[in-house]
Amino acid sequence: MQELTPDQAERVRRETICRTFPAGATVCMRGAPSAHWIGVVEGMLKVETVTAGGKSASFIGVPAGAWVGEGSVIKGEPRPYDVVAIRDSAVAFVPRATFQWLMKESHGFSGWLIGQLNARLGHFIAMVQSLRLNDTTAQVAYCLASLFNRDLYPGTTPQLAISQEEIGRLSGVSRQIANRALHEMQDRGIIRIGYGSIEVLDLPALQAIASGNG
Repeated sequence: MQELTPDQAERVRRETICRTFPAGATVCMRGAPSAHWIGVVEGMLKVETVTAGGKSASFIGVPAGAWVGEGSVIKGEPRPYDVVAIRDSAVAFVPRATFQWLMKESHGFSGWLIGQLNARLGHFIAMVQSLRLNDTTAQVAYCLASLFNRDLYPGTTPQLAISQEEIGRLSGVSRQIANRALHEMQDRGIIRIGYGSIEVLDLPALQAIASGNG
């Protein structure tokens, strides 16, 4: 919004739809038209896919203050993934027509969007590197540390409402392995594990582990 004129911001507010979803609800389904750009007002979403055999894989968590789905909206392709609420969430849906209008009419928005796409690309490159080169503790640490990417997730707070099972899915490891890695980091004073939540106490140390240097 900081990149928009008052008239542009007013049109976005007027045309944006806001809905609430309980934890576990599907926000949008794989294969559905990419008719909206999705923003998280409150709560947290996850991007995942489920195979025909029922096996699921989560890719990213999307906390409050973040956006997701701009690539599919730009290309006008069906959603290649499901978006599901991890906790009770309020979600903003910006229509594709409004999104396209902003790209054409606002140089500030277009510049911000390029930065967003570049940050998204960097995130996924780092994620692949972590999965291929680092041990499982570093993979779990990267999953947590990535939620503090200020370009993608400016609203993240130290208290994360996310379960150990979800951390395992996002990290590409089993719940047992995620549990072991999280407790190892808790023993080092880097995080504190709560019921359905994780509090980050030492972000630089978490980021060092995530990069394989911890």
